[in-house]
Amino acid sequence: MIACSVNQIGKMYGGNTVFENISFEIHDRDRIGLVGRNGSGKTTLFRMLAGSELPDSGQIHWKKGTEIGYLAQIPVYSNHITARGVLLSAFSSLTEIEKRMKELEEEMGMEPNPDQLEKLVEKYGDLQDQFILNGGYEMEANIERVANGLNISPLLEKPFGKLSGGEKTKVGLAFILLKQPDLLLLDEPTNHLDLMAVEWLSGYLKEYSGTIVVVSHDRYFLDEVVNKIYDLEDGEIHCYQTNFTGFVKEKEERLLIEFQAYEEQQKKIKKMKEAIKRLREWANRANPPNEGLHKRARNMERALERMEKLDRPQLNRKKMGLEIEASDRSGKDVVFMKNVSKSFGDQLLFQSVQMHITYRERVAIVGENGSGKSTLLKLILQELKADHGEVKVGSNVKIGYLSQQVFMEMKDETVIEAFRNEVQVTEGEARHILARFLFYGYQVFQKVSKLSGGERMRLRLAQLMYQEINLLILDEPTNHLDIESREVLEEVLEDFKGTILAVAHDRYFLNRLFDKIYWIERKAVYGFDGNYDWAREKIKNVQDIQLHPKVTEKMKSSPPLKEDNVHRKIDQLEEEIEKVEDRLSELDKQLNQESDLQKMQDLFHDMKQLEVRRNELYKQLELTE
Repeated sequence: MIACSVNQIGKMYGGNTVFENISFEIHDRDRIGLVGRNGSGKTTLFRMLAGSELPDSGQIHWKKGTEIGYLAQIPVYSNHITARGVLLSAFSSLTEIEKRMKELEEEMGMEPNPDQLEKLVEKYGDLQDQFILNGGYEMEANIERVANGLNISPLLEKPFGKLSGGEKTKVGLAFILLKQPDLLLLDEPTNHLDLMAVEWLSGYLKEYSGTIVVVSHDRYFLDEVVNKIYDLEDGEIHCYQTNFTGFVKEKEERLLIEFQAYEEQQKKIKKMKEAIKRLREWANRANPPNEGLHKRARNMERALERMEKLDRPQLNRKKMGLEIEASDRSGKDVVFMKNVSKSFGDQLLFQSVQMHITYRERVAIVGENGSGKSTLLKLILQELKADHGEVKVGSNVKIGYLSQQVFMEMKDETVIEAFRNEVQVTEGEARHILARFLFYGYQVFQKVSKLSGGERMRLRLAQLMYQEINLLILDEPTNHLDIESREVLEEVLEDFKGTILAVAHDRYFLNRLFDKIYWIERKAVYGFDGNYDWAREKIKNVQDIQLHPKVTEKMKSSPPLKEDNVHRKIDQLEEEIEKVEDRLSELDKQLNQESDLQKMQDLFHDMKQLEVRRNELYKQLELTE
């Protein structure tokens, strides 16, 4: 069934056409990845699908009753509401029922007369049925599951207004997932998420019951989540019935076919023009001029005019002209850490860190958000000092640093001024270099403060290219870059002759470039010789041992829980839950039939205790699974 139909829509901004006459359909349970270069109009199209912006032409139709979930901007809440309160608001209808149930409980506890009590019990029973049917008793468990998955549990009790922009965005994402809308629109959902949260989100979306449209530059994420790609390019949209990897191959094949068709048409046009020219020459040579030949020439010319001309496909678009030359090589030992520990106040980030990076190694640091990845980089950059241990940078090491917060402090400097602050060249040379990084004409006089995240990354890469460096330190270098720019960056880094140390959460980027991983896990740093996938498998062994301090103590004296024991435990919990549900159903029937006030209150008390027990069992079941 069609969930959304888009018919001949168009949009313009400031006299510039973003796209026109775009048509496509979204079907129930579709998993669509919307891709395209930065500036192609993906976010504009998303806002139209969400209903927050109208097209200039054409129409968008949604299936009647469709609930749409879209995090268009950071939501605003009153200062006193916590992040948990924001997530609870996803269940507003259920919390209203719960509130009314509590009011009825208080009324029943005030010992009303039998007639009033009977009416209250009937109302309570109806509300409780609605509450159970719509998953009211699973609200808290669902909040915990999503909060743990997105790694926002530490934020739940904090006032929402005091959270950072990135933290608010993650809470907003959790809110939308908990609402479970029919059509889920996700614009760069993996931004601000660490690797573990990205992997959890992809697993969650695989099981999602509704329809999903996602914009993402994370290639692995797209491969895992989507089964259709809509490619928005040059104001047109093309549909591919495959994941991202299949799309790349199919698009290349389509462009080659289109290019061949274009070349064939150009040959035909050339031959027709030559034939027209010859016919006219022959007609004019005749004495008198041959009108029949002139007529044939005119007919052929009209046929040429009526011919629908094919546009020349762009096989090779303008990309960044990026090439970073390493300066004189460094010594063999580039970075060395021994027994390094770092805390902020009472918060220990990591301890006893051992790290050794040698010349021309490709090393990545991964771990959850807040685990200390960027702090490790700042220790190497000597922006911070270790509390304990030794941090050394080798001889003749010249560092180039690409930060997440690049140029954030700049206010009035233009692009060309910022570039020339770091690279001593003439204005003409600077403009020529910046053009290689896609800053053309007047764009070099834009204020840096007005640049997008991707444009700031490009400007910083332009600076790095013309500085003498042999150690590149990169903090989330692929953030804000579209897929094409990420691929260019990867190609350049592959050819870099120096050493690279990076913090990143793009799994494709990590697997393609890095063969040594330092993984921060529970305040310790583990080193693995291999790419991200290899390290991910190895760290699972560490995580199994360090699940929880209490679990670790128990495991010292008892063997680990085998798979069959886990299944047995799950079966036992499910069996007990079923018994509690049956007992609740029996008590509910007795309550509806009972007329004695004291017995009704006793039954009600028993039901409350059973409901508490049921919630405990559900939590145990989730932890066991």
